[in-house]
Amino acid sequence: QVQLVESGGGLVQAGGSLRLSCAASGRRFSLNPMGWYRQAPGKQRELVATITTNGLTNYADSAKGRFTISRNNAKNTVYLQMNSLKPEDTAVYYCNARAELDINYWGQGTQVTVSS
Repeated sequence: QVQLVESGGGLVQAGGSLRLSCAASGRRFSLNPMGWYRQAPGKQRELVATITTNGLTNYADSAKGRFTISRNNAKNTVYLQMNSLKPEDTAVYYCNARAELDINYWGQGTQVTVSS
């Protein structure tokens, strides 16, 4: 059974930092793109950042310059370092892995709350 398990969310003051981790189990994703998405209350899920198998990254405009996505293929894990957090970053953050045939795997989500 494939599982993606996020960790590292929490409550932080504006300007603070958090590091999210997503550990995959059940299969390896070293040859697949992975990413982070988020969903705020009353809003649709949106892309935060993605990373390819060889480390090419893509960021939403809201994340550029503040967030850094990385991965450790040996650990089957993807990370999201979030700095200079703002209240508008408050959301549930989801890990994603895109497998063959465009099958998407999702984690259960981790809550990030940024207080002003």
